[in-house]
Amino acid sequence: MSNRNSQSNKQAARERLRAERERQAKKDRMRRQLIVGGAIVGVLAIAGGIGVAVATSGGGSSSGGDAAASAGDSTVWAKAAKAKLVKPANTTGAKGTTVVVGKPDAKNTLGLFEDPRCPGCAAFEQNVGATVEKDIKDGRYKAEYHLGTFLDANLKGTGSKNALSALGAALNVSPDAFLKYKYALYSKEFHPEETGPDKFADDSYLIKVADTIPALKGNAAFQKAVKAGTYDRWALEMSTEFNSHKDVTSTPTLKVNDTVIGTDSPQGKVAPSTVAAFNSMVDKELKH
Repeated sequence: MSNRNSQSNKQAARERLRAERERQAKKDRMRRQLIVGGAIVGVLAIAGGIGVAVATSGGGSSSGGDAAASAGDSTVWAKAAKAKLVKPANTTGAKGTTVVVGKPDAKNTLGLFEDPRCPGCAAFEQNVGATVEKDIKDGRYKAEYHLGTFLDANLKGTGSKNALSALGAALNVSPDAFLKYKYALYSKEFHPEETGPDKFADDSYLIKVADTIPALKGNAAFQKAVKAGTYDRWALEMSTEFNSHKDVTSTPTLKVNDTVIGTDSPQGKVAPSTVAAFNSMVDKELKH
């Protein structure tokens, strides 16, 4: 779980980090701890997944364009903010920030709030993602995706925005390509360690992951969009839309018909990390 709390929560984050350090040291399971630009990032072992408590928020920058820029050139994103907005197909809204996948007549909506670099989101997708995909196809609910990029600022780098731009290129191909690409990006094979290299900042890496998806493999239009940063401005708009949800303080956050589901914790609701827990929580909120 990755918290995007503001300055007012820094002290609470420090206390959580201190307690977690002590507990994890005893068990020899401390995986990582980060102190980035005054923001404290604590690693929490939550429901079998790794969550990052972050006591800051912000936009940060990501990359797009050619290989040189894909290493993390912030000027690319400064230009993207002023560029013409190109909305992917299969989006709605004035800025294309409404991304709904599933049967239009589905009575229920599952809202997913994620950041591409979030390790807790990766754990959720690895454990529950296939179930969500099946439920969407079965019409149990339609899914509305809200994708943020606050970890670019907190962890330093540009990968969240760059991955989000590439997800826009996949969405332009089809909703199914978008879902499968998102699942691949969060997979154990391809999701980067948050303390390691910012792999998602590299366009060639994003294309490598895409080549595991039939609809995207060797897809010249998709690859061109990724390299050219066609959907960079859209990624910024998506990030802004994500930040507008003030009740979302961590990732992943799940909502069923606008009700947040999860297990109570000091950081808020922790998203279920098992299929059984997910199904149980969703069932309680579904309209029949």
